[in-house]
Amino acid sequence: MQAPDFFRTAPTIIMHDPLSGLLGAAQKGIIEYTYADVVKLAGHSCPTVAGAYLMTRAALARLYGDELPLRGGIRVDFQDEQTHGVTGVIANVVSFITGATTDNGFKGLAGNYDRRNLLHFGVAIPGAIRYTRLDTGAQTVTEFHSEQVPGAPELMSDLRKILANDATEELKHSFAYNWQDRVRRILENADHPALVTCS
Repeated sequence: MQAPDFFRTAPTIIMHDPLSGLLGAAQKGIIEYTYADVVKLAGHSCPTVAGAYLMTRAALARLYGDELPLRGGIRVDFQDEQTHGVTGVIANVVSFITGATTDNGFKGLAGNYDRRNLLHFGVAIPGAIRYTRLDTGAQTVTEFHSEQVPGAPELMSDLRKILANDATEELKHSFAYNWQDRVRRILENADHPALVTCS
């Protein structure tokens, strides 16, 4: 996979997954997630995927501080329904990192490591996503403000031309570059206080 260079320099998310350690998939259950990992999951790289990644990163930092976040130990609530807009795309990324699922996840072993019923939609919360630690009850609500990193002015008009099969190869190349350039700038501003907010 030949990916843009910035995929490799984007911030990573490190989780502790005791189930992974128990079953020998990762030494001591330590799993590192990269932006490239979530791109492979989604099948594409866009501001929405980057935003889901950064919201989860920010929420975990807020909830766990210097501790390693516990994969499978987090409930995630979405304000929107699963089929609304890009909520499903965001939820896939969040589920991938946190382990939280609806009713289709791992059922557990002897009552441990159950990942089901930790992902909920259409919840009345004051923001896009609420993350809750199951062990302490600590919560944080996140929002992603993509407008803080605007795209090239011609981006959407170029996309319309491409989708209408009315674009040259040069325009397609230019569009792809500009699209990923915006994602790059979003990831480079991962810690900007106005890009991802936690309350």
